Amino acid sequence: MRRPDQQTTASAVSGSPEAARAPHPAEDLTTEAVLAPYLRAQAADFLRSLRLHHEHSAPSDAGGRDAEEAARALRRSARRISGSLHTFRGALDPLWADQLRTELAWLSGLLAREHAYAARLTRLVEALHQLSGVTLPAARAGKPAAPDAADAQGRAALGVGAARAAALLERRLTLARTRAHSAALQALGSSRFHAVADAVALLASDVPLAPGTTSRAPEALLEPAELAEQRLLAAVAALPPDDAAEPYNEAQDGPWHQARLLLRLHRYAHEVVLGTSDPSLAGPGHALDLHRDAVEAAAAAAAAARTPRIAPATAYALGVLHADQRHEVEAARAVFRETWPYTAAMTAP
Repeated sequence: MRRPDQQTTASAVSGSPEAARAPHPAEDLTTEAVLAPYLRAQAADFLRSLRLHHEHSAPSDAGGRDAEEAARALRRSARRISGSLHTFRGALDPLWADQLRTELAWLSGLLAREHAYAARLTRLVEALHQLSGVTLPAARAGKPAAPDAADAQGRAALGVGAARAAALLERRLTLARTRAHSAALQALGSSRFHAVADAVALLASDVPLAPGTTSRAPEALLEPAELAEQRLLAAVAALPPDDAAEPYNEAQDGPWHQARLLLRLHRYAHEVVLGTSDPSLAGPGHALDLHRDAVEAAAAAAAAARTPRIAPATAYALGVLHADQRHEVEAARAVFRETWPYTAAMTAP
């Protein structure tokens, strides 16, 4: 990470409120001048989003859309607070930071599930429509095309099973989404959530910093931020190389998920220390989000295919869908490698 006195521009990320902040001069890089205001601002955003979520929780379509946007903003603020508490734990009261970070992670994950199930259903149904109406995944993956008769038979079988597969996925994921919605509503009325909201409300006015002069030195922020960057670079360097790519080897998914988590932590640390997001990481971050979505969609297709007593055509369509999403996993990995700005970190020493 370049230090503030080396920063020449504050490139903005479109639509990001954090991008509007100017870089901090090196002499002002203290926890009181930088970290505390950042956490207070995120806490204020959290409380504002929470108020909007309560105001737009009516069952109408318009209210539902507004509530969904408010929930997304709520998760965004919760992630930034939680990530900053993790990275800069040494500059804060550690017991307080650990407890609040755990509770915010619980809340963010709970609120994300309903949206995730809805997005997964849309993704899988659209993929089924494309697969059943265009071509088979073998041709899409660049493999030799089957003979015309076999291709026609496969397309016909896929067409028969696609509608049933879509209906099965809709039943399963809609049920999961309904349960996630109910769980979120129950959580938002729980004493646990109110305790989290109260803690964030206190954070909006008072940030518990670590005692002593160390917490006020620039190194209290620079060293953790640079460590977050080094962990990210090491994780990217450890990713399986291109020649080891195997679309159906789910065991390789874990390191990519870890890289996504570390990239997010690095982005938040960059926002704290330099006052703005790093625009060069927007593309890689988006690719890792797509990777996560494709992995989870493939897993949902595979789980649906294990449903007892489904028709062979349905199982076939779900198998084709699973293969398609695993190829999307590989495509997302390729995009990440193409957009990753630090090519030297792509190959481990």
